[in-house]
Amino acid sequence: MKIELENVKPMDIETRSFSIITEELGDTPLIPGTEPVVKRCIHTSADFDYAKNLCFSENVIEKAMDAIRQGACIVTDTQMAKSGINKRALARYGGEVYCFMSDEDVAEAAKRNGTTRAVASMDKAASLDKKLIFAIGNAPTALVRLYELIEEGKLSPELIIGVPVGFVNVVQSKELIMETNAPYIVARGRKGGSNIAACICNALLYMIDNKRD
Repeated sequence: MKIELENVKPMDIETRSFSIITEELGDTPLIPGTEPVVKRCIHTSADFDYAKNLCFSENVIEKAMDAIRQGACIVTDTQMAKSGINKRALARYGGEVYCFMSDEDVAEAAKRNGTTRAVASMDKAASLDKKLIFAIGNAPTALVRLYELIEEGKLSPELIIGVPVGFVNVVQSKELIMETNAPYIVARGRKGGSNIAACICNALLYMIDNKRD
């Protein structure tokens, strides 16, 4: 069997990939303004289910971009998500990326309180005097704790990206976030991951940069 490869220059691979995604989406209905986020999730995962399972609160894209422009920082639940976010682009607006999962005080708090490190790291983030975006791609317990902190009036996030992947309490934790008044982008169901959390952050940053141009 002869396999024919597309003749695509290295610098054109991403452009060609997005063209294929657009072609294959066809007339799949997407919420106006969310297309770049959906397409980047598909580009990252090669999974077209994100065209259907990504849920967006009202006007969340504009709210998130405004928060970034105003210097919002991003808190992640994994070093992988932190490493995948375009920190240089975020820094142009005064923001930083944090992941507290490996911090000694977080480990001590988790042990003392009998919780996961993800829970303890959300508590640490809530003490920051900053505008915060949460990008959660791994730990449903982080989402549950965010829900609790919001309900207790201790936290008012600019955005929650709720895309943990897995089986235990993953679906339920995402549904909890969608019951809050916080702006959210949630991948309903079991799918997600740190790479998806990072790519959503990057999609928002790219959208801001494109508007600047």
